[in-house]
Amino acid sequence: MNAAVRSVARIALQRGCVPFAIHEGYEGLVEGGDMIRKLGWGDVRGFLTIGGTVIGTARCARFRSREGRLLAAYNMIKNGIDALVVCGGDGSLTGANLLRSEWKGLCDELVDTGKLTTSECEHLREHLTIVGLVGSIDNDMSCTDITIGAVTSLHRICEALDSLTSTAQSHQRAFVVEVMGRHCGWLALMAAISVGADWVFLPERPPPIDVAKYGENWEEEMCERLSQNRKLGCRVSLVIICEGAIDQNLKAIKSDHVKSVLESRLGLDTRVTTLGHIQRGGAPCAYDRYLATVQGVEAVEAVLRSTPEIPAPMIGINENKITATPLMDAVEKTQEVAKAIAEKDFKRAMDLRDPEFSSAYNAYIESHLLGLENENQIPEDQRMRIGIIHTGAPAGGMNAATRAAARLCLNRGHIPLGIKNGFSGLVRSEVAPISWQQVINWQSLGGSELGTNRDHPTPVAGTNVPDISDAYATGFIDCGLIAYALQKHNIQALLIIGGFEAFTSVVTLNAARHIYPAFCIPMVILPATVSNNVPGTEISIGSDTALNTIVECADRIKLSATASQKRVFVVEVQGGNCGYLAVMGGLASGATTVYIPEEGISLDMLQRDAKHLNSRYLEEEMDAKKNEGRIIFRAEAASNTYTTQMLSAIFKDEGKGLFDSRTAVLGHLQQGGIPSPLDRIRATRMAVNCVDWIQGAFAEAKEKRFISKGASKLDTAAFANIEGYNNNPEHAVVVGVRGSDLVFTPVEKLLDETDLEKRRGTKAWWMGLMRLIKVLSKYYYEPAGQE
Repeated sequence: MNAAVRSVARIALQRGCVPFAIHEGYEGLVEGGDMIRKLGWGDVRGFLTIGGTVIGTARCARFRSREGRLLAAYNMIKNGIDALVVCGGDGSLTGANLLRSEWKGLCDELVDTGKLTTSECEHLREHLTIVGLVGSIDNDMSCTDITIGAVTSLHRICEALDSLTSTAQSHQRAFVVEVMGRHCGWLALMAAISVGADWVFLPERPPPIDVAKYGENWEEEMCERLSQNRKLGCRVSLVIICEGAIDQNLKAIKSDHVKSVLESRLGLDTRVTTLGHIQRGGAPCAYDRYLATVQGVEAVEAVLRSTPEIPAPMIGINENKITATPLMDAVEKTQEVAKAIAEKDFKRAMDLRDPEFSSAYNAYIESHLLGLENENQIPEDQRMRIGIIHTGAPAGGMNAATRAAARLCLNRGHIPLGIKNGFSGLVRSEVAPISWQQVINWQSLGGSELGTNRDHPTPVAGTNVPDISDAYATGFIDCGLIAYALQKHNIQALLIIGGFEAFTSVVTLNAARHIYPAFCIPMVILPATVSNNVPGTEISIGSDTALNTIVECADRIKLSATASQKRVFVVEVQGGNCGYLAVMGGLASGATTVYIPEEGISLDMLQRDAKHLNSRYLEEEMDAKKNEGRIIFRAEAASNTYTTQMLSAIFKDEGKGLFDSRTAVLGHLQQGGIPSPLDRIRATRMAVNCVDWIQGAFAEAKEKRFISKGASKLDTAAFANIEGYNNNPEHAVVVGVRGSDLVFTPVEKLLDETDLEKRRGTKAWWMGLMRLIKVLSKYYYEPAGQE
């Protein structure tokens, strides 16, 4: 919420508006006086890193009455306020819309009673502009994919659950953990996916899962599933319960009752933990800082384009794009969920949530819960031996994706084969089936448990493969050896989890299909790289973990810089030739400017930025303000000439004693650590969809075999008896996040939107944020009367 206040205030100033902070929510609006204060540029300094809300929030009974709203209108007019940007839940937004609907009547009453003169409110009388930003940890608002604060709350939950798992393993205990969410199970479901919980209770989808088998006896179903996991050697049983959890008859399911069931029926030593308000605190995560910032920008733009005829908008995000929806439409749809639950229409309640909620629930059921014998298994003639391989640099979420894919394969009757140490491990026959218990706890492990490297298939002469010479490759593996290994282990499909090396590897294997029939199998790339440079996807798993590491480090560096008062840090981040980490990290941590490979570095840039730094520090000195520590992000490949050390030296020299400069190179810190919840969730969802796609591609190949135009008659005859053979270029793909959808795009088509030399895609949705970083750093704003 503080990031939203910072964004709204600074964008408003830059656009020529006067922002006010109303302290303690509607209570401050009703009370007036010092509770309503003008905001200057420096008043929101440091807001990005602070949890909660600096300007305060409070429930206000007085605002619910017309008398209270009359006082609110009086205080707004006295301060010249003609627009409200409200950040809160559906109750706060409904109250704001009510104030808007009554506005003219309230103004008329204030004039008629002599509390205000006509001249005081003439220009404010006809129309009050309201814009809503949704601040809710429950993520319970319709018409937006995510709400401000929800992901940070999920971080707090997962941190607690990861810690609980350690003590649970030591004592072989069961834990029942209650999380927030009265009418929405988003936090509970996403936490269950993130930590691999054994069971989860949601208000939208009351247990049991299999109503036909268990009726209303969810206790028996839960115990049967948990008992299976214990028999497989699992030392932990973790049950997550939403505070609004209910059964099929709307009876509340309480943590103590679940504890009693586990102890009496399974004999498990069980503890209950209620996380409570810890879920609302702590520094905001990288995603919430980004979301609040860009939504704050749109809120100001919505204020400026508002007219009396336009319904009050709610700013949301759909398909990775900032949107404006009629506020009351969103509120009414949100309230429909609670109504559907009250009417026991649970299918409708699930349908009213965003599409990702239902797909995430299905992914959890299929990939986290062990199916009963033959419960979800497909016919034997459709079962496959699916190889899972990691390639490239490690990235957070690789293990989570492997775990989800392997367990889903086991539930459906496939054989998941773990290929250790990339393509070099494959040719050394480091291949073995993955068992259910082998991947216990992989959901929260960083790095790569299978092992990964940059060894790359050697392009085959005469296959017309574009130049994919890889400066990062540690070795090249002959395609003939790879084909032999695939045949030897009867691998019928490949799930390749990795970054740009995974992409170029599949390009190489796909081009050689008419030579090596072993490559004529479904191959799908699950993008996993901190650089987020794989074509065909807006987001790669691992990039969010890296961003959170960058932001955490930047916060600490900025504290050091601020303590020294006159210091600028040049912070180098990874990303290869892709500036994603630098741009998103810079926006989320409040960087002064960012240098990226896509734009390079020039003398003109350095002169401009040095001049800007001098003007900011001189301004603070003249106003006798505490000097702010500042950071500048430089992507590692932004320039061969202007290195991180050189940039720091230039700024230090140009500062001429006004400020100092230091460097910080974050290095491989960005590739390690515990994966973020978003990376775990994305990894699970992508992995489940990849297995679905592989099954479909294999079935299609068996039904109608596709022989490419380049295949000779001899090739056709040689491949004719290979089960599932399909030389279809549509069966070598990248799974990608595009908006809120997962799409599968053939690598051949993606070559048209790939810069192979720079190792990145040519479509970068985040490039438009570069200017915003500078806007929020005061590049384009001068206060009135100041040159």
